[in-house]
Amino acid sequence: MFLTRMGASAKFIVTGDITQIDLPRNQSSGLIQVTRILNNIPGIDFIYLNEKDIIRHKLVVQIINAYSNQPKTGNNKQNNGNHNKN
Repeated sequence: MFLTRMGASAKFIVTGDITQIDLPRNQSSGLIQVTRILNNIPGIDFIYLNEKDIIRHKLVVQIINAYSNQPKTGNNKQNNGNHNKN
């Protein structure tokens, strides 16, 4: 755990993306837990980014928006390599 390495003047940046959590439904995410548990501690800040913060190619923004607009189905089955091109 990185806390054991934190000195008196140390600063840490921990990054994560809650849209990229791929845990089973019955397993809670430490990333989500930490935002709830540590939210009110002075000196700990959480910064949330959105599509306006993306400064990459415009297609990256369009892809992120497309995925964000998809309904949550819970169906995580993979296609097993059977890809159909239209």
